[in-house]
Amino acid sequence: MNRELTIFRFLVRGVGTALIVMGLLFWSGRALGLLPLHMLLGGILVLCLWVLAGMGFRSGAPGGILSLALLFSLFMPLLGMFQGQLLPGGMHWTVEALHLIVGGGAMGLGEALIRRIGAARMGRA
Repeated sequence: MNRELTIFRFLVRGVGTALIVMGLLFWSGRALGLLPLHMLLGGILVLCLWVLAGMGFRSGAPGGILSLALLFSLFMPLLGMFQGQLLPGGMHWTVEALHLIVGGGAMGLGEALIRRIGAARMGRA
């Protein structure tokens, strides 16, 4: 695997893990002052998915996963920005759980893209 894919793997895993930890802290009512950092890191994860989708397109990775990554990267920030307004009250935890699942899915998509890009590049060599 080349250096740029290794860097993106580190970014997706590191940023994703930090986002999950912060999200769990927020869920427990702690560290709410880190919300701007959480949003910034979420944006970085979205940018990583965009760059990986572009790299995947150039390397000939399957189009389905590229499309899914782009759709996810559009849905994820919208859910994050508007989750406070969705299902207020006793059922709001479902929106928070969905946000956690979507974030984990974004991490998984990033990993899958990295694998597909690497495989596509190896197939050309």
